[in-house]
Amino acid sequence: MNKKDLIEIVSKNHGVNRSQAAEIVDTIFDSITQSLKMGKAVWLPGFGRFIVRRRAARMGRNPRTGAALKISTEKRTVFLAAGRLRAAMQTNGDGDHTGDHGAHLEPKKS
Repeated sequence: MNKKDLIEIVSKNHGVNRSQAAEIVDTIFDSITQSLKMGKAVWLPGFGRFIVRRRAARMGRNPRTGAALKISTEKRTVFLAAGRLRAAMQTNGDGDHTGDHGAHLEPKKS
């Protein structure tokens, strides 16, 4: 899914035109961005949290020359999925688990 798909879904589900839906989606993204820029976490219950983590300055090496160089402090945005989202990712539409997650825990059939 991309932004265009999201705009289309908002437009169809809420009876607004694409232009209005685009404004809604942009407002949501801008609000999340502004909160993160101020260092505030964004918590969306049932979906997850966006948080800002700081990575401390450290020394590194230029892989080509091997020369030491200082890598400056950096901010990173991290998304932590909520339990409900993680659970939804492990099931198909019927509520059955997909893949072999936990298959090693089930007794073998003879």
